Amino acid sequence: MKAIVSVIGKDNFGILARVASVCSDNRANIIDVTQSVLQDMFVMIMLVDISAEGCEFSKLCGELDRLGDEINMKINIMHEDIFNSMHRI
Repeated sequence: MKAIVSVIGKDNFGILARVASVCSDNRANIIDVTQSVLQDMFVMIMLVDISAEGCEFSKLCGELDRLGDEINMKINIMHEDIFNSMHRI
């Protein structure tokens, strides 16, 4: 199973490292990442594998949400099934 993580907000140091750390702590493996800075806005999309034993999707969601609040960024995570369903309609 996979999930898509998106991060949007004012650019700052260490954003990728902090999001990656939360993923690692929750046994979510980063498969692919793309990021860009548009003027002073940071935008990143990650594809993460959440199929490892011990990876709890709801826990990962909560921790990414808390990180977003802490670093003043909007972090969303969407399960692959939801993403695929949205794009079939």
